Amino acid sequence: MTTTRPADLYPTRGATELVSPRQDPVVWGESAAADLRGYERDGFLTVDQLITPTEVKTYRAELDRLLADPAVRADERAVIEPKSQEIRSVFEVHKLSEIFAGLVRDPRLLDYARRILGSDVYVHQSRVNVKPGFGASGFYWHSDFETWHAEDGLPRMRTVSVSVALTENRATNGGLMIMPGSHRTFLGCAGETPTDNYRQSLKMQEAGTPSDAALTELAGQHGIKLFTGPAGSATWFDCNCMHGSGDNITPFPRSNVFIVFNSVENAAVEPFAAPVRRPEFIGARDFRPLF
Repeated sequence: MTTTRPADLYPTRGATELVSPRQDPVVWGESAAADLRGYERDGFLTVDQLITPTEVKTYRAELDRLLADPAVRADERAVIEPKSQEIRSVFEVHKLSEIFAGLVRDPRLLDYARRILGSDVYVHQSRVNVKPGFGASGFYWHSDFETWHAEDGLPRMRTVSVSVALTENRATNGGLMIMPGSHRTFLGCAGETPTDNYRQSLKMQEAGTPSDAALTELAGQHGIKLFTGPAGSATWFDCNCMHGSGDNITPFPRSNVFIVFNSVENAAVEPFAAPVRRPEFIGARDFRPLF
């Protein structure tokens, strides 16, 4: 059920770009826990092996099955790469696949999410991202929270993402880049949100894109961290981290499972800066906690 929209703590998509300090905790739960101090400071946490090599094979096989299924390709939840016409992402993957539904409920993921967010959680969004070799396009710098606040109606920064590698994440095949510490600054972007913006933004981000000047300032303050690691490794990162990824022009594919956990105490309301909500397969409206 959608509740009355609270005060807007993070204005965005107005006439001008706005920079303001974060008004929410980073760790809502065990802030004194030693293993979460780096996450609180930098906005991210890496795990060398979250799932085993055997589990990687299982999830890779399931990903291959989904990519080969004509019904999945024809589904609105599949995003097609503009140039190659290959599948780039499949959203709501935990509802399309029992195998990925099991991963969403895996205690290795749920326990971290609950500790960081200090409450029970639900899945705001899930997807598999596929970057095949020889030209898969990247995704420009952005804060996920800026989009989820503006277009999905998430009120507070009480959301955490985990990206689980199903292939090796190399320095050269379009890996995730984050500006460490950028999660403590909210960048409200300039420009209105077009109707049905998600149809374009899932392929190439335009609305909600920071200016070159703002990105230069943030990068100068925080630097840029590129994440590499073997299949089975994972990166947890805060919803307000400034992040992006480059094109993959190598022969080496890069595939990841991406799950967004949101606190049940931070349920989405009406969008703060968009004419209508995005579809539920992008921004969930089922706020029941995972067990």
